[in-house]
Amino acid sequence: MPVKHLHAVVSGGASGLGFAVAQSLIARGGNVALLDIDAEQGAQAAATLGANARFFSCDISNPEQVDAAIDGAAQAFGSLTVAVSCAGVLGNGRVLGKKGPMEAAFFQKVVNINLIGAFLLTRAAARHMANNTVAENEDRGVIIHTASIAAFEGQLGQAAYSASKAGVVGMLLPLAREFAALKIRVMAIAPGMFDTQMLGNVSDEIRAQLAASVPYPARFGQPEEYSSLVNHIIDNGMFNGTVLRLDGAARLQ
Repeated sequence: MPVKHLHAVVSGGASGLGFAVAQSLIARGGNVALLDIDAEQGAQAAATLGANARFFSCDISNPEQVDAAIDGAAQAFGSLTVAVSCAGVLGNGRVLGKKGPMEAAFFQKVVNINLIGAFLLTRAAARHMANNTVAENEDRGVIIHTASIAAFEGQLGQAAYSASKAGVVGMLLPLAREFAALKIRVMAIAPGMFDTQMLGNVSDEIRAQLAASVPYPARFGQPEEYSSLVNHIIDNGMFNGTVLRLDGAARLQ
């Protein structure tokens, strides 16, 4: 295993992709700190996952809260070796919509959560990872961001979301280059359409159309398929500084 211990923080860990990641890491004997803004859901998720899980209520776009949560996780586990950024919002809407121009505050909120949040998690986690004592062939840490295929092929109405995810992709390689000297790897996964709470308000008819637009397999991805790739990235030390598409060959129309 490239990392010595599985001591992880997962933003957005109370549900969806983040919860699946936490579940898979704990199944391997790891410790996971769930960071989420929903205190009730976060506490329930940690209770479901058992003694190896901790929950920290955290607004991922708030620097002080992120630093405090990461510090708490590092203290609880003794070190941090894995950080997975899953917190995010869709933020759909036209720039010139039926109700008028998009509010600047709305665009800023999407960027703050999806992009700034990923940066803040990275900054806080890397600070702890840099102090890990490891053998010559071991990583001090692995950081995995959740991008999106919308970063490359955004749909109409995804200006804010696509911009935020393109920012995640854009900062990936500079981070990997900077952290290489510290033996910290930085990766990103660009999921296509996955069956999570983000699609909760989509009608069955639209869901069927979206699933049929995926060449193969013509369905939504499952959170467990995302978490499986996260674990492979952790285990395979040659993965660094790149984005892996997980989308069934989808291209957004």
